[in-house]
Amino acid sequence: MGNALEADSGEIPPVADEQAALRRVATLVAGGAPPEEVFAAVAGEVGQVLGVDFTFQSRYADGGVATIVGASARAGATRALPVGTRMGLGGRNVHTLVFQSRRPARINDYREASGVAAEITRGLSGRSGVGVPISVEGRLWGVMFVASRRQQPLPANTEDRLAGFTELVATAVANAQARTELRGFAEEEAALRRVATLVAGGAPPEQVFAAVTAEAGGVLSADFTSLCRYDADGAVKVVGTWSGTGSPHPIPVGSWLPAKGANVHMQVFRTRRPARVDRFAADIGPRLAAVLAAGVRSGVGAPVWVEGRMWGLVTASSIGEPLPADTEDRLAGFTELVATAVANAEAHAALTASRARIVAAGDAIRQRIERDLHDGAQQRLVSLGLQLRSAQATVPPGAGELSRRLDYVTDGLTSLADELREYARGIHPANLADGGLGPALKTLARRSPIPVHLDVRIRGRLPEPREICAYYLVSEALSNAAKHSGASAVTVQVVAADDTLSVQIRDNGVGGASLDAGSGLVGLKDRVEALGGQFTLHSKPGEGTSVGAQLPLTRSDTPASR
Repeated sequence: MGNALEADSGEIPPVADEQAALRRVATLVAGGAPPEEVFAAVAGEVGQVLGVDFTFQSRYADGGVATIVGASARAGATRALPVGTRMGLGGRNVHTLVFQSRRPARINDYREASGVAAEITRGLSGRSGVGVPISVEGRLWGVMFVASRRQQPLPANTEDRLAGFTELVATAVANAQARTELRGFAEEEAALRRVATLVAGGAPPEQVFAAVTAEAGGVLSADFTSLCRYDADGAVKVVGTWSGTGSPHPIPVGSWLPAKGANVHMQVFRTRRPARVDRFAADIGPRLAAVLAAGVRSGVGAPVWVEGRMWGLVTASSIGEPLPADTEDRLAGFTELVATAVANAEAHAALTASRARIVAAGDAIRQRIERDLHDGAQQRLVSLGLQLRSAQATVPPGAGELSRRLDYVTDGLTSLADELREYARGIHPANLADGGLGPALKTLARRSPIPVHLDVRIRGRLPEPREICAYYLVSEALSNAAKHSGASAVTVQVVAADDTLSVQIRDNGVGGASLDAGSGLVGLKDRVEALGGQFTLHSKPGEGTSVGAQLPLTRSDTPASR
C-alpha cells in the first residue's frame, strides 16, 4: 500500500490503494467473517487510506448511548479506545450530530465541541473529526468516525471516501443479522417440532407444559418462562416453569397468583391480547415478591386460547434488558401447541369419563337384573317347588302315576331354579358384592375345569368399579382358556399396592389369542381403559396367553399389601 498522505500536503492518496483496501474488506464480508473481525479490518484500512490518527465504529443503542465496536490508531498516536467503550450522546459532537440528523457530520475544531464524546476526542488530542452514518436495512445502526490531531481540518472529501467503507460495514452487519435470524428461526422451528411431536403422541399435559416452557425459554433467551391457567376471576395457577439462570423458578408449579397487581397475567386477562411490562414496579402484585427478589425486571405474556375461551397464558421474563419487540409474536407458536395439547387432554378426559359412565350404567343394570332374578323369578320358582312338594305329600298311596308326574315337575322346577341362579351369577356375581374380590375369585378358580394357581394379595375392599373390572377380566380369561387354549394350568395374580391394582392371568396353552377376533377381551379392554387403566395381551402362537391390566387406585382407597 502506498504511504498515506499528510493532510497538509494537498496530495490525494492513490486511488488504487483505496480500492485495494475496499476489496480486502469486501472479501472478508463475502466470506462471512464475524462482524467484529470486519470492524477491526475496516478501522485499520480506513486509518491507513485516509491517513487519520483515530478511527472508530460506534453502534447506537437505546437510551442515548454509543458503544465502540471497532477502533484503530495510527502508529505513534495515543492508543485507541478499547472496543466496548460507551459514551453518552448529547452536546455538540460528531456522534450526536449524526445520530440527530441521520446524515454525515463534521467538526473542524473540537475545542468548540461539547458533550461526553467531545471530551473523549479531546482526551486523545483530536482536533477535527468527521462521521458518516452506518444504516442497516433502512435504519440508523451506528457511525463511522475518524479524527485527526493536526491543526488543519480533515479534507473536504473525507465524508465521501468513508461512504464505501460504511456500506461494507452495513453489509457485514446485515449478513450477521440474517445468519442470526436464520439460525434463530431454525432453532425455533426445531423447538416447535419437538413440542408438536409430544402433543401428537398424546403426551400427558404436564409433560407438554414442561417442554413448552423449556423450549420457549431456550429459543427466546429468556431468564424464566412459565405457563399458567386462568381461574374464572383472573387468578392463575402455575402449571409449568423453566429457569435459565441455574436457580429454581421463583414461582413454583402449583402456585396460585391472585387477580391483582401491575403484572403480565393481569394485563393479558383484561385485554385478551399479548402484553408486556418492561419495568416491574413495587405494585407487581401479592405473592410476586419472589420475582423481584430473583432480579426479574420485565416480562412478556401471550394468551392461550382453547376452543374459543382464554385458557391461560405463556410468559417469558428477563433479569436484564427487556425482551425483544417480537417476543409476543414468537410466543404465539408455543401457545397454539399448548392449546392443542389442552384440547386433546380435555377431549380424552371427556371420552374416558363418558366411557366410565357407560360402564357404570351397565354394571348398575346388571346388578338390578341379578337382584330382580334373585328376589323375583328365582324365589317364585323355589316357592312353587315347595308348594308342589307339599301337595305331593297329600297324594293317596295308590296314585303312583300322579306321584311320579309330580316328582318330574318338582325336579324340573328345582333344575330351572338352579339354572336361573347360574344365569344370575353370570350377569352379576352375588358373592362379589357380598364378600369382595378375593372370595369371588376363589369361586371362579374352583369352577374352572383347568387347575388354577390363585395369588391374591389385597386387603379389605377395593372401589367397586375396580373389583367388578378385575372379576370380569379373570372370568373371561378363564373361560377363554377353557374353551380355546388347550392349557393344563392357569396362574392368576391380583395385587393391590402403590396406588395400582395389578391383574395378570397366564396360561400354558397354544396362544394365538387376538383382540381382532371379536372376543370378549375387546369389551374388557374398553372397561379397563374407561377406568383410566392399561390393558395388555401377549399371546404368540405356541407360547401361551397372558392377559393383564393395571388399574389406578386413589391413595385413600389403596389397601395395604400383605
